[in-house]
Amino acid sequence: MLIIQPRPVNEADYSGRWYFLLIVMLVAMTGLIGRAVYLQVLDRQFLKRQGDLRHVGILPVPAHRGRIFDRNGELLAISTPVKSIWVNPKEFREAQIPADKRKALAVLLGLSSGALEKHIGSDEHRSFAYLKRRISPELADQVIALGIAGVYSEREYRRYYPTGEVAAHLVGFTNIDDKGQEAMELAYDDWLKGVEGAKRIIRDGKRRVIEDLESIRPPVPGKDLALSIDQRLQYLAYRELKKAVLQHQARSGSLALLDTQTGEVLAIVNQPSYNPNSRTQVKGSASRNRAITDIYEPGSTMKPFVVALGLELGLYRPDTVIDTAPGTMRVGHNIVKDIHNYGVLDVAHVLQKSSNVGVTKIALNLPSKKFWAFYNNLGFGQPLETGFPGEANGRLSDYQGWSPFEQATLSFGYGVSASTLQLARAYLSLANDGVMPMVSLVKRNKSPELHRIMSVQTAGGVRAMLEQVVTREGTALKAAIPGFRVAGKTGTVKKSGVGGYSSSRYLSVFAGMAPVSKPRLVMVVMIDEPSAGEYYGGAVAAPVFSRVMEGALRLLNIAPDQGDIMPILAAQQDEPA
Repeated sequence: MLIIQPRPVNEADYSGRWYFLLIVMLVAMTGLIGRAVYLQVLDRQFLKRQGDLRHVGILPVPAHRGRIFDRNGELLAISTPVKSIWVNPKEFREAQIPADKRKALAVLLGLSSGALEKHIGSDEHRSFAYLKRRISPELADQVIALGIAGVYSEREYRRYYPTGEVAAHLVGFTNIDDKGQEAMELAYDDWLKGVEGAKRIIRDGKRRVIEDLESIRPPVPGKDLALSIDQRLQYLAYRELKKAVLQHQARSGSLALLDTQTGEVLAIVNQPSYNPNSRTQVKGSASRNRAITDIYEPGSTMKPFVVALGLELGLYRPDTVIDTAPGTMRVGHNIVKDIHNYGVLDVAHVLQKSSNVGVTKIALNLPSKKFWAFYNNLGFGQPLETGFPGEANGRLSDYQGWSPFEQATLSFGYGVSASTLQLARAYLSLANDGVMPMVSLVKRNKSPELHRIMSVQTAGGVRAMLEQVVTREGTALKAAIPGFRVAGKTGTVKKSGVGGYSSSRYLSVFAGMAPVSKPRLVMVVMIDEPSAGEYYGGAVAAPVFSRVMEGALRLLNIAPDQGDIMPILAAQQDEPA
């Protein structure tokens, strides 16, 4: 049996190894301390350079702006990914970029050599400047492919409007930072804009992101918005209005098409228009939604409301006789005139012939306070409450200051001002059996607020009279639509200016509805200063109404009239006054 005895510990060897390790550790520590002293005292620039090359920052994460649709889900506005080109001026200057590359960069970005140098600047401490924002990713890739030191790209969003100028006045546009500037883009900016996110990143000395550390806050996309318009009807209305403005060499024009039951605006167009995708040459007047923001005196399109109040108060019936001879009437120191001497007319024919004398005699028999209240309830002088930026309230003076002549002029549409959309809203009451819904530019998901303006019988009676306007004996034959019955009223308005009303500048207006037996649509057309010869509302505005209304009725599959409305008129004629 082999027994191994343990080796005795040699204390001298143990102590030697311990001292050796201690010496090694001391040498290492001395080296580290020496290195630290060298870097922090003798070569401090090294750490500064490393700090400059690596630093933590917060990078904003752009949020996607909400889309805008028409009532059927067709796109009207969308944000698309784009890129922006920026430069680190300090790095760009230090790299001494050759002249040919500078020129290639300027050409790609559409900048002059002077503009490029201005962007880069002369501040030696500046490390960031935009060269071109929101360009296509393809163009940005071409710029980066030049390989120019200090030139970089970053992702952003750009607003795009598929319908261009057709819906520009309603949709509006955003600025370079994607903030709403006009129309619904501005009105619903808080709804559409998202909430910017943020993430913590590490950049190098060239401001390039070299590492994502963490997400601090995810971006929240904006909410989508569905407008009330139907893109098909919008195109139709825009095409016909533009054609009419050009044909009659007019200054401008506007058109509003409404759903009688919901008050939703199905189309609203203006001329001149603009392209929101390219606004470099856009004038301020071209971007104005005239149908909502501009007011004018509606002229004879107001006469149906005077007749309606006379019927509502029981002072007149459709067959009440009014003598308009000799075609003129003195009111105070002023004269009211008709185009012709129509002689004796009943109330229905006062509207059919658009007699100023006849409607003046009706108006002067109406109590001023009730006259004012009726106009006021129709929305004249009142806000539309659509939320559209800059919408006009119109003008309706207080009845306590009316003279007899002022009350007379109010009956045929002077002394009161309204926008195209306000006038269309008032006609809803005639089309919707005396009930007027509030108008909306946004698609409704519930029944609208309703206001009773007049009785069902009064509204039906006035519609019957207005149907006679769209006949050979009336003033608006050109508003007729084959297969449908139409009711409406023309207006030929002298424009006011310095020194009074002009004898050569007019507004041509038509307001109407269809189908008469159960109106589904109301439309107002206004052409400002037609100068090609014709200027009467029946000759200029009525044909636009006919073409747009006919197309709208067919696109919406609205059936032609059933039955006859004339018994309504006959029933009112049998009632006692």
